[in-house]
Amino acid sequence: MDISTTLAQRAYGAAKPATQPAEEVVLGNGMQKFSDIVAMGENVALASMTGEADPQRLVEAITQSELAVQTAVSVRDKVVEAYQEILRMPV
Repeated sequence: MDISTTLAQRAYGAAKPATQPAEEVVLGNGMQKFSDIVAMGENVALASMTGEADPQRLVEAITQSELAVQTAVSVRDKVVEAYQEILRMPV
């Protein structure tokens, strides 16, 4: 084994951790945040019905929930579109 192979292996080993996905990129965390936002919107809506929350807070919570749902639908559409594109590829 020559020295250039060993240096290449060391460089690859050092670069490999940089290719791991970041914690925020994982889909599970995004789904948990989505669930938390929607649950918070529901809680604020219930509090508003009983008079515990002001209308401004209700509008903000509904807007955040609506944005979260639109984002989730948009991501879903992109995933379905990518899957359909893969199915259309010739084998």
